[in-house]
Parts: sequence; structure tokens; C-alpha cells
Amino acid sequence: MTSPLIITRDETLLDELLRLTAAAGVTPEVAPDPGAALRSWSAAPVVLVGVDVASELADLGPPRRVSVHFVGWGRVPDHVFKTAVGVGAENVAELPRSDSWLLELLADAGERAARDAVTVGVVGGSGGSGATTFACALALVGSRAGPTCLIDADPCGPGVDQVLGFDRIDGVRWDALQQTTGRLSARALHDALPRQRGLGVLTWSPGPQGSLQAFAAREAMSAATRGHDLVVIDLPRSSDPVVEELMARCQHLVVTARATVPGYTSAARLVAHASASGPVSLVVRGSGVDVAEAARVLGAPVVAVMPDQRGLDEGVDLGLGPLRSRRSVLGRAAERTLRALTRPGSALPGSSARGPADGTAA
Repeated sequence: MTSPLIITRDETLLDELLRLTAAAGVTPEVAPDPGAALRSWSAAPVVLVGVDVASELADLGPPRRVSVHFVGWGRVPDHVFKTAVGVGAENVAELPRSDSWLLELLADAGERAARDAVTVGVVGGSGGSGATTFACALALVGSRAGPTCLIDADPCGPGVDQVLGFDRIDGVRWDALQQTTGRLSARALHDALPRQRGLGVLTWSPGPQGSLQAFAAREAMSAATRGHDLVVIDLPRSSDPVVEELMARCQHLVVTARATVPGYTSAARLVAHASASGPVSLVVRGSGVDVAEAARVLGAPVVAVMPDQRGLDEGVDLGLGPLRSRRSVLGRAAERTLRALTRPGSALPGSSARGPADGTAA
């Protein structure tokens, strides 16, 4: 069920709630009888309970769930707050003064019900490991299956639009987003980004850049996950609070490592740090890689090995992007990584290393 559930017999309250749901672009299910509403109680993304039926609903003892909100027109009597606590409601809203808050809640619920995005962060474990290029490849491969967003969180990086050949496509960049406040809708972000076929990118304008602002990063990632099937984030190696937060918000974290002694040493330090935020997977760049040894040294499973691809730099310089063929070295590594992340346990044979943070398989 993707429709909000409204339970009320108050016609004035219902008219206002229907106006707000229409503005949010969602169609609610309306139940004047709390008993009948129990059929949809657990499945609805959000439940709005009119204070006129609050006591009647509480007497039924519905199962506890999240996203239950009591709403009333005008000042709500004090006893309603006690009833709300008993039912497990998150809050009590008084309309019309809470209209803006409720509109955002309904719009957010509608967007979240539409998609359940996979979020993947990519970070270079060592210099020259090709993290930005691999993030672009991952996003390109993912966009073949559904709407994908690639977020460039590195103001000092080359720019994912430059790597992809998107630099001449009009659209919103970070400098515009960081000047705005308030909630960013999924549809607004989707439509505003530079986009080609199923892939939209959020990156930096040319020239010197400032730091990434926390509020803009949160809103962008939230809107991207509500409006796309896959979100890939190109993360810098810096450890400032905004980067740490974005890393923690990723469902999967991929660390790219160069198959050299300095490359492994640097990547192992990053894996040890990043494992505190969740599971980490490895993509190793180089030829003749011993997968089991790499997993043991680095402390995380290897999901793909990526030998150097001939003609890669030339293709990027010509604006053709990193994937001129889906059967290229980079394309196969990206496909294998996405399969491994969406199908747990798909790491390369011999890479069942244990994560350094908690002793469990990363």
C-alpha cells in the first residue's frame, strides 16, 4: 500500500487533509470508522488520526507502528496528548498552523513509497586507484536498469561530469543547491540535474570550490534516494564531518585499491576506519591480483578485480565517457560489483576476509 491513511469523521478536518494530500500529489485512503481502518493500519506509509476518533481508536488497541500522527483542527485538548502516547503516535499536529509541516510529511511519504533506492559510496583507498572513474562506471551500468543519480561529493576532484562527458549539459550544480534552504523534493532534483538517458549527476561548477555544506548534502542525498533506484556517491578521502555523515548514510561502501604495497597499506587504513560505519567491499585495480591475499591484507571482501583499461584516458578526454563498451574491463568490474552488492555473498572466491572492526564478514 502506498496511500496515506486518514481516520476521521470531522468534515472540516477531512477537507483540510484532502487539500494537503492533493498538494502533496498523493491519494489517501479515508476511513471514518477506526475499526474498518485497521485493515490498512500496518500497510499505509503514514497514518493521520483525527482527534475526534482518537479515544475510539485507542480502545481498539492497534499494533504499534511508526509514522502515526494525531491531527486536529484548532487547539487540541490536553487529554489527546495522553491518548497519543498510549497509541504510539509520534506527535499531535494542530491545523491550520501545522499545514506546512504536514504537507512536507505527506510529500515525503509519497516519494518514499515510490522507490527504495540502493545507495553506494565509492572512495579511493589509495592515490591513482581510479575511484571517481569507477563511480562513474558504476552509475552508468546501474542506469541501464533504472533511474540512477551520481553525486560528486569531492570539491577537489576532477568532476564526474568531466569524466562522463556531461560538462556541456545544462542543469543544477552544487553551487546553486548550497544557496537554498528547506526541503528538496525528489521530483525537483530529478528534473533539475544534468541528465542523459537514465543517469543524472550532481557535481561542481568549473573553477575554485568551497566546502560541501552539511544541510545541502543531506537534502540532496535524501531527495536522490527518494527519486532514483540507485544512488552512487563519489566520496573524497578526507575525513571531515560531512563526508563521515555521507559515508554513514550509504548502504554499501566500495573502496578502490591499487595492487601495490603502498596502495594496499593506504587502503587498509581506510578500510579499518570506514568499517565502523558499515560493510565495506573492495575493488582492486591491477593485474595478477591474488584475491585471497588482498582480502586478508585489506580486511574486507574483494568484489571485483579491475586490470588497467587501454584507451580509457583517451576516451574520457574526447568526451566519450569511461564505458565505450559494456564488455570493457571497467564495465565488467562495475557489473560484477553491482551484482555483489545486491546479492550478498557474491564476493570473489577466496575473499572471505573478516572485517577489522567487529570480526564479522564485511
